[in-house]
Amino acid sequence: MIMKFKLASICCLALLFAACSTVPLTGRRQANLVSDTEMQQMAAQSYNQLLSDPSTKVVNNTAQSRKVKEIGGKIATAVTAFMNQNGYTDQVAGYKWEFNLIESKEVNAWCMPGGKVAVYTGILPVTLTDAGLATVMGHEIAHAIAKHSNERYSNQMIAQGLGSILGGAVTSSDAGMNVFNQVFGIGAQAGVLLPNSRKQESEADRLGLTFMAMAGYDPAKAVDFWQRMSAQSNGQAPPEFLSTHPADATRIADIKKYLPEAVKYYKAK
Repeated sequence: MIMKFKLASICCLALLFAACSTVPLTGRRQANLVSDTEMQQMAAQSYNQLLSDPSTKVVNNTAQSRKVKEIGGKIATAVTAFMNQNGYTDQVAGYKWEFNLIESKEVNAWCMPGGKVAVYTGILPVTLTDAGLATVMGHEIAHAIAKHSNERYSNQMIAQGLGSILGGAVTSSDAGMNVFNQVFGIGAQAGVLLPNSRKQESEADRLGLTFMAMAGYDPAKAVDFWQRMSAQSNGQAPPEFLSTHPADATRIADIKKYLPEAVKYYKAK
């Protein structure tokens, strides 16, 4: 029995080692046990479910909605070019970018695997400028590029002892879909991503600065946005967008440390 347990443990470790990926720019190794194709398929299903829900009010043909699509498109184009030029083509293969503005008082935005992006109108009074909106969208796109959702999904599968279905048809597995629903909050809050870890949020801050810079937006302006976001709390609980981040002063200081790296990619347009 002990030998079987040891053998199973060795097999699991071998699986984890073989199924790791590397986050672009940061070089961090992470669990990546589900194919990008399957993650993108599940994300697209969730995204479409949200947009088709009668309670979802998608904003179209307004200056704000056009700005979301414009800035999102610039970041996506710049990031895709960078990934293709630096050996990460497979990590953006199959991406079908979508950018939608959703009417909601919630101060939030998110990006699912495959480039499915939503920005809520509640965050626009805080973004204020193109650079502010680029900060938000760069940060959220960074989550997708860094495969944070896949990492969370994989870790959840491991924690629930569901490794046996990994590598198979996850999208057709009830167990696999249940985990996906837990990670993405499907159901009462269709398409609303559950909080990322602080490690992932800090990584998205760093990558997001570089991504907005690649698209021609001054990364130094991100500090102004995050200061405005910090002020949103006004001594109360922070907005959902900030709930899993480090303390305001710490994270803003970290962002300032990341700026020299991001500035290397910045060319004003």
